[in-house]
Amino acid sequence: MTGHAPKTESPVALITGGGTGIGRATAVRLADHGWHAMVIGRRETPLKEVAALRPAISYTVADITDADQAQQAVNHVVAGHGRLDALVNNAGILTPIPLDAVKVDDLTRLFDTNVFAPAHLASLCISHLTETAGSIVNVSSAAAQRPAMRVVFSAGGAFYGASKAALEYLTRSWAAELADRRIRVNAVAPGPIETPIVDTLSAEQLAQFQRKLADSLPPLGRPGKPDEVARWIHTLVDPASSWVTGQIIAVDGGMAIP
Repeated sequence: MTGHAPKTESPVALITGGGTGIGRATAVRLADHGWHAMVIGRRETPLKEVAALRPAISYTVADITDADQAQQAVNHVVAGHGRLDALVNNAGILTPIPLDAVKVDDLTRLFDTNVFAPAHLASLCISHLTETAGSIVNVSSAAAQRPAMRVVFSAGGAFYGASKAALEYLTRSWAAELADRRIRVNAVAPGPIETPIVDTLSAEQLAQFQRKLADSLPPLGRPGKPDEVARWIHTLVDPASSWVTGQIIAVDGGMAIP
């Protein structure tokens, strides 16, 4: 696909889950620092709103859990810009699944979105990132390393944490696997962030989440903001971080403190 469009001078990032929250903030930050950002999501309205914020932001509607749509999204960004410098695997869902009420469909949807789709996208982007000595940043969660993290449901958060722990393991493994191609792979692990990921919860689940959040704030005493995570994603994709790979950066207000 790279032969069909002249390469732009500016670096190009593909950001999943880019219509809201951390993805939106990352697109804006990168656009403000000389990048072209393409945001992907399943809903066109929020994507259009993000693209309207900066001329250097574009969008494509795609369900990244669908292999054909994921391929089309990668083709679209490379055909449009002639290059790809960064993949930001930000899309994720938070689904409480208590062990005594496990449904295969719920598990499949959770791991399809949080683990398998990022893996497939990374595979699709390897050849393009090799050309630019680019990077991958995965968005994990503080829940990956804190099974007792109360801000995630006391019953039902285990599988969400497990999906993010899998993504962190893949981050380190890919960093080793892709090092000889000069592709860096890192992750950020946010604590509680003011983000619309909770929109996937029922009213009862949301009320429970908010109660636990109020009782379980990190040491800095407040939830984080999407742009506080976006600045670290920007740092990790920046070529100035060329000596950093295989790292999981905790952006969690101090939750990682023992």
